[in-house]
Amino acid sequence: MTLGDIAKVLDAKALCGEEMLESLEIDGAFASDLMSDVLAFCAPGAFLITGLTNIQIVRTAQMLDIPAVLFVRGKSPLEDTVSLAKDAGIPLILSSHNMFQTCGLLYAMGVKPTSANSAQV
Repeated sequence: MTLGDIAKVLDAKALCGEEMLESLEIDGAFASDLMSDVLAFCAPGAFLITGLTNIQIVRTAQMLDIPAVLFVRGKSPLEDTVSLAKDAGIPLILSSHNMFQTCGLLYAMGVKPTSANSAQV
């Protein structure tokens, strides 16, 4: 499924990377508000779901080749975070759903949970 499909289901809006919504395929995702957990357990290439909005989210995404980031709970990142994501070519989308609802909706759509310890859980 595409990032655009995900954005539609979650009533999410693109903060940057709109041009990639229909071309970026998402198969697996990882959700966390702890960047230490993302670094330790997220499989490279997984779609990241988080409630954190600081610039470290984009730096972490760059390190793990995360193709896109979804911010939950309606939390919008600062302009520095959006600017770095634009420069890095990482789409950012924003949803008002909480993390539990978001993960449930994505799982029901067929997005698989991913983990560095086991490619798919």
